[in-house]
Amino acid sequence: MNSRRTTAAALLLAAIMLISTACGDAGSKTQADTAAGTSAPPASSNTGSTGTTADASKSKPSDTPSASTTGQNQASGTSGVKQTAQTDTKSGAKQNASSSGKTGDVQVVANPADIAVLVNKTNKLPDSYKPQDLVDPNVPFTFKEKLEKRKMRKEAAAALEKLFEGAKKDNLPLAGVSAYRSHETQKTVYNRYVQKDGEAAANKYSAKPGHSEHETGLAIDVAGSSGKCAAEDCFGATKEAKWLAEHAADYGFIIRYPEGKESITGYQYEPWHLRYVGVDTAKAIVKQGVTLEEYVKNAVPVTKPKS
Repeated sequence: MNSRRTTAAALLLAAIMLISTACGDAGSKTQADTAAGTSAPPASSNTGSTGTTADASKSKPSDTPSASTTGQNQASGTSGVKQTAQTDTKSGAKQNASSSGKTGDVQVVANPADIAVLVNKTNKLPDSYKPQDLVDPNVPFTFKEKLEKRKMRKEAAAALEKLFEGAKKDNLPLAGVSAYRSHETQKTVYNRYVQKDGEAAANKYSAKPGHSEHETGLAIDVAGSSGKCAAEDCFGATKEAKWLAEHAADYGFIIRYPEGKESITGYQYEPWHLRYVGVDTAKAIVKQGVTLEEYVKNAVPVTKPKS
């Protein structure tokens, strides 16, 4: 009886040990699978949030980024936007610099009293400038009043008297139309043309205050003694205009705005507009077939060169 109990107890103990061993192996396998990541994900992972999120991102981007997206943006997206903005700003600055650099800029002339001073759309006189040696040249004008537009600088006035004498000897007497204009007068003249024809049209034949050669006291508009076609396009077809084109340089004057040079001077052809620059300079300009802009070295172009 005792031996049977002993045997039964031994068998029971062996069975318990076998069950324990089996359970331990199963637990070890589960832990190993979990540690290795080989256990299959839940069924909902394949068809649930992952798939839905992917589909949604294709159809409509989320207005509110997820935490992971926000992190990616912070790492690259947001900084990329900032970098792009900085690049665009720098690029814009470079473009602005190239479009508004030296070419096309307005600069105040350093020596407004120079006989060969260049005054145009990019070179302006100081607002307070007024020639100190203005006189009335002894020549006829198309008006009788004693107005400021009779005046010219002394050297230019003396040269104009000789030019008028030369034209008269060739039976082509001339008359002055408009010489010196003060800064305030030029402002009035320019504004009147703007009101009449609009700014774009006015800029083709009238200068803004400070940019007019008339303010230098070295320029004058002339016509035939009859005053016909005074400061008008038809003057170009007159004998007086042809004489001036051929002989003005002999007296130190140039046709300041010649035909075909509008893109350089910035103004339309004006055969009546004479500018005193001195005999040597005038002859050199005529010989070279250039404008004062082209003759003066390092001058700022009136119009931008074609790229």
